[in-house]
Amino acid sequence: SLNPYQGCEHGCVYCYARNSHEYYGFSAGIDFESKIIVKKRASDLLRDLFSSKKWIPTPISLSSKTDSNQPIERKIEITRKILKVCLEYKNPVSIITKNSLILRDIDILQELSKYNLVSVFTSITSMDETLRRKLEPRTSKYEDRLKIIEQLSKKNIHTGVMNAPIIPGLNDTHIFEVLRRASLSGAKSAGYTIVRLNGAIGNIFKDWLSIHFPDRAQKVWNLISDCHGGVVNDSRMGIRMRGEGNIADIIQQQFSMYVKQFHLNEEKYHFDLSHFVRLQPGQLRLF
Repeated sequence: SLNPYQGCEHGCVYCYARNSHEYYGFSAGIDFESKIIVKKRASDLLRDLFSSKKWIPTPISLSSKTDSNQPIERKIEITRKILKVCLEYKNPVSIITKNSLILRDIDILQELSKYNLVSVFTSITSMDETLRRKLEPRTSKYEDRLKIIEQLSKKNIHTGVMNAPIIPGLNDTHIFEVLRRASLSGAKSAGYTIVRLNGAIGNIFKDWLSIHFPDRAQKVWNLISDCHGGVVNDSRMGIRMRGEGNIADIIQQQFSMYVKQFHLNEEKYHFDLSHFVRLQPGQLRLF
């Protein structure tokens, strides 16, 4: 995974990456949203990595922590430079985003797509704009995120929807509409995660619940706990993002049913690693 930025202006209250900001001496709360660490040399370091004989061609995942297309990217363009390096070396890249800024780079994505080197998932939590403004205050509107899927699909760029995170008691009844609209927009794949509130995020989310949903705050909290063995966080690989127990099982069954109904995940997308070309710094392609 590769994250051009540490911290995220989007301000999603549930973000599991908030805790990582504490390693830099910042808070997981307001600091995470307002004090963004910029990795200015990311594209140069990636080029050095791809040039190394130790590098084995492997898909790079952008935005596994914070959104690589958050607003600051419009000015600094680190993500765009990274995509150019991936295209230069023909190394696969996958992207997850909540921001329609990604459409600025559709020219590079198209070129990567010609070699089966790119996959883009748009994260859509719900289709309820009132909920979005509370939950993800500085992200692109849901309709704009559907336009990401639509425009990428029209350019034959593999695209899907990430219905995440599912928060029982808040948006678990919205799965049908999210997958329906994404499918109509051209999504070919779909995934989901169940919210987990690790570290400081537990208290941040609990305070947010009491302010925005006081009538059902305790119910939502209990439902999240039910998905993680009586606590709101689970660090076990393979389980922490899907949960377990009756509530998690119901969510999984709903998701699977709608995926089948809307013809998503019918074909698995495969990156083509055969196109990778190892260049030395300063070397130009002959063709």
